[in-house]
Amino acid sequence: MMRTVAVLGVLIAVGTLKLPIERNLAALHRQEHFRGVEFNLDLREKIGQLGFIAALSGFRAIVADALFIQAFAAWENTEWGRMLLLFRHITTLQPRVLLFWDTAAWHMAWNASVAAMNDQTQPRLALRVKAQREYFALGKDFLERGIKNNPDRPDLYEALARLYKEKYKDHERASEYYAKAAALPGAPTFDRRFSAYELSYCEGREREAYERLRRLYDEGPKERLPTLIKRLKFLEDKLGMPQEQRIPVNQDKSPNS
Repeated sequence: MMRTVAVLGVLIAVGTLKLPIERNLAALHRQEHFRGVEFNLDLREKIGQLGFIAALSGFRAIVADALFIQAFAAWENTEWGRMLLLFRHITTLQPRVLLFWDTAAWHMAWNASVAAMNDQTQPRLALRVKAQREYFALGKDFLERGIKNNPDRPDLYEALARLYKEKYKDHERASEYYAKAAALPGAPTFDRRFSAYELSYCEGREREAYERLRRLYDEGPKERLPTLIKRLKFLEDKLGMPQEQRIPVNQDKSPNS
């Protein structure tokens, strides 16, 4: 009886000591946006027993790098399905490494989608287009999940904006994600500008786009880049702005956009 009471006392004491530590660890994970690694049987089957043990032992970075090399080889051999599976496991192992999410999305939405569209073994255009759009969606999924794991970094927001712009031709969503990137600490100054550029292509939002571009223009010569001036003049014409409110006709040209 006394032994049972003693064991219970030890368990209660250990539990009491562990609770604040676990709470602090959970808070740290939330602060760092760490969503955890899913060590399941599927992952074990894909990376092998030794790789799985290494991942469990704290060598996730080494395992992820080894899989990244395999993914590169799969790309060279145009093994898109294998590469997709490899990148899913790579990003599971290292969810805070932006390079892995960005590279996975690029391979899916750009490389694999082009290969699908140019697939000479598929004579039906409709099926090639369907496969292409499926790869667009896979690239978008990588970026969206990457953002969930790294909401404090602008890079993946920018990549998703480019995907919407170049693959979906969705200027409104592209503008939205450039704006989200611009709102984050350390974001490049061009994110604000690119967001306004994309908005200037959206029907029904010309006035808002004009006001944003004009504010950038009024910040000074560094913002008066050729593309900004071109889009401003386009919007001035479309909105029928009075001549006295328009920017000067002659502007110094800059090689940047």
